[in-house]
Amino acid sequence: MNDCLFSGRNRYPKLIKNKQEKITKPIQFKFENENENENENENEKQIKQISTGNFSTIFLFKNGKAIEYLRSSKQNPEKIQIENIQKVTVGYHNEAILTIEGNVFAKERVINPENPNEFINISSLIEDKNDRIIEDIVSGYSSTYLLTSNQNAYGIGSNSYGQLGFDSETLPETEKPILMMKNVSKIFSGNSSSSVFLLNSNQELFGCGYNEWKQLGLGESRKEEKIIHKLTKIQNIPKGKIIDIQCGMFHSIMLIENENQNENPKRKLYSCGNTQHNGLGKNQNTYEFTEIKSSLFENDDNILDFSVGYKHTLILTSNRKLFSFGNNFYGQLGTGDTNNQLIPIQIELPKLRFNEDISNYHIYSGHFISFLYYSPFLSSFSNLEEDLIKLFRRKEFCNISFKTKNGEIIEAHKLILKYRLNQIENEIEKLEEIISKKSIKESNQIFEMIYSNRIINPILYSEIKEIINLNEKIEETMKRIYLNENENEKDFIIERKEKQYKFPKLILIMRSELYRGMFLSVTEDKSNKVTDYSELSNKSFQIFEYWIYSNQIKDEIEITKEIINEIQIGIDYFQLNQTNPNLFDLLINKFNNQNHDQKKKRKPFLEKERFRK
Repeated sequence: MNDCLFSGRNRYPKLIKNKQEKITKPIQFKFENENENENENENEKQIKQISTGNFSTIFLFKNGKAIEYLRSSKQNPEKIQIENIQKVTVGYHNEAILTIEGNVFAKERVINPENPNEFINISSLIEDKNDRIIEDIVSGYSSTYLLTSNQNAYGIGSNSYGQLGFDSETLPETEKPILMMKNVSKIFSGNSSSSVFLLNSNQELFGCGYNEWKQLGLGESRKEEKIIHKLTKIQNIPKGKIIDIQCGMFHSIMLIENENQNENPKRKLYSCGNTQHNGLGKNQNTYEFTEIKSSLFENDDNILDFSVGYKHTLILTSNRKLFSFGNNFYGQLGTGDTNNQLIPIQIELPKLRFNEDISNYHIYSGHFISFLYYSPFLSSFSNLEEDLIKLFRRKEFCNISFKTKNGEIIEAHKLILKYRLNQIENEIEKLEEIISKKSIKESNQIFEMIYSNRIINPILYSEIKEIINLNEKIEETMKRIYLNENENEKDFIIERKEKQYKFPKLILIMRSELYRGMFLSVTEDKSNKVTDYSELSNKSFQIFEYWIYSNQIKDEIEITKEIINEIQIGIDYFQLNQTNPNLFDLLINKFNNQNHDQKKKRKPFLEKERFRK
């Protein structure tokens, strides 16, 4: 089980076994999960996420289970009776849980006034039934925000400060999710915040809610407006890619990544708000997002993680340093005292038990408390793993069955079809009609072409060209499916001599057990690895490349015994997932067919066994 570091107000004596209410210096504590299964290995008990508010703290584990510590309960910890949890989020006195299946369960007085401590499925309350699969959840002070698979943002709960994007006088609160904006890629808020930001797919930022302390960054011209009822575009955003925005009660902090072609992308923090509550990381008020600068930040240091609490902020950097600033009344900054800090100060950490990469650690700031915890599950290819869970396990998207002309059943990935085919209601019906006239082999070819966006046989597929979006590359498909994906992680480089080939990782994972294990394991190397295929001949590599995408062999390539032997070695080494027909069978059949015309009387060059030996 994990070791964690804690500092701040100790409201959970069964969690932090220390009688002091104020823990001013980070202490290590052994997390005890009273509901853990003895048959589960340590990896399954690994903490995936911590989320905390004023009245509760939730620990989510890699096995999809979660437990909760309630401030007023003597029965801590309490097991949450929901399985397959993907994410948890806790506000001031509201909680929400997102499951792998895309359902959201929440509890809060506004949502369920008769029983505020009972989780109810709020995603099922969305009026549009086609918009009930949820991809992400975010908590505000007393509001919960949902991002659907169709890139629509919904809000539910309190609207007392206009944080749902509607006039608070006409809609002070809502028990059902209300559509806030379409074409949204990310939602940002905070466990203590009545402000919210929405980022659209064009990297345009909009905000609404509480603005008395200028925490929306709207500029000096609108600094007197205490409440912004409607979503308003935020101007003068720093250049670069917005990675994250987190909001406190009186300030907001933005993480921007500036791309540099010659170096690794550099990340910087920007804040806006009022310094009265010490949350800006600087000593002057700012009405727009301006950079947080400190002599403690070294040139070669980069920001790995940051977290904003009620009035304080933690920052974790690549040089294994932890910084904090803001309100420190309960010692939540971890400085060893209770003095507030206007600008970042470095925290002295106990020697970390793990010798892993520092990016395996994560921080979380709550209401007067702070956590630093070890979670390798969130590092490296974590986004990819989460997305694969969505793709391969979600029943609503995973499989759709088609019947061939011989009555055989073939299943396709519904999520990929959704983004491959034009958005017309009867397209699936057209596809079903086409498949019903094809053999299982031809049907497999059709779906491989749809997945890979490559036309294998123009004659065979001419009838379905009209329903295939030929201009959309698979990289773009992945980007639309995986809204939060790191651009540097979507491709994998295969190198041959002096030429490099980029393969979408999704395709390689579907094709190879070796790559699946490589991409889903936690490694210290966070860069894009390069595999050397120099030993394969050009023809063998062309066969390998084409089959990876299409499950077919190019007609124009002549197959030799040497190529078959090379490919067989590659099949075994890369643990290729063989479908029917598999690559080796295709090679043997093509080799026999090539020799049939020239040597009709000669016994076909047989047998797979001869090559396998």
